[in-house]
Amino acid sequence: MSASAGPLPSGNSRRHRVFLPVLAALIGLAWLSLWAWARSPYGRYLEHGDWTVSGPAAFLCRVVPAGAVVVPMALYAAAWILMTAAMMLPTTLPLFNTFDRLTARRPDHGRLLTLLGLGYMTVWGAFGLLAHALHGALLFLLASVPALAWHGWLIGTATIALAGAFQFSRLKYRCLEKCRTPLSFVIERWRGQAQARHAFALGVQHGLFCVGCCWALMLLMFALGAGSLGWMLLLAAAMAIEKNISWGRRLSAPLGVALLSWAVVLVAAHA
Repeated sequence: MSASAGPLPSGNSRRHRVFLPVLAALIGLAWLSLWAWARSPYGRYLEHGDWTVSGPAAFLCRVVPAGAVVVPMALYAAAWILMTAAMMLPTTLPLFNTFDRLTARRPDHGRLLTLLGLGYMTVWGAFGLLAHALHGALLFLLASVPALAWHGWLIGTATIALAGAFQFSRLKYRCLEKCRTPLSFVIERWRGQAQARHAFALGVQHGLFCVGCCWALMLLMFALGAGSLGWMLLLAAAMAIEKNISWGRRLSAPLGVALLSWAVVLVAAHA
């Protein structure tokens, strides 16, 4: 497993017993919400399609100022936050566990953990908005260039190939190493001064390394279908193993080979 702190300080076992169930409940709630959303009449909103055509979203787009931009972005942000909580929080369990141990004696312990999580989710939320803007630009390009629309499969194939190639990059391994050593990461950056601000900043910094490690794999959701819980579970498991299991780093290269091979098969099939 990744590096972790030593035994909990005496007198804090109750907090430790509460911490893990609460985090597990948040993760479970995120997965349950995604499952319910995907099976509801509004499940199509998870697929990043045209939310302005029909249904409640179309009505809101008409009545809300700048609704054609604001409403899809709000729906997308909600879906992305749920996806991030479900897929990425399990990969950060060692970070939260380490920070929980180091701040267990502080009276504002719970608030600091919350701020750590908010900082982490803020980074992934920003990345999600950038991905949303990129997806919107691609949809506009497809609508504007009929020849490209006929070969839309190239975009999905290129995304898969990009994710596969990134598995071999130096940036991937540098960021992955930071994610795999949460104890040294926290000790290097946590000073215990201006605790609230520093807890949030610590979450932001770890989120940046996490995005640097996993952004290409997360973009696969656009190629595989953002509403596919099966693909979400598979990718979440792969990222959790990479970060949290002792042999997880050795998974990166085989996963990259598998993705690149898949892209080659797709090209051959369409050719």
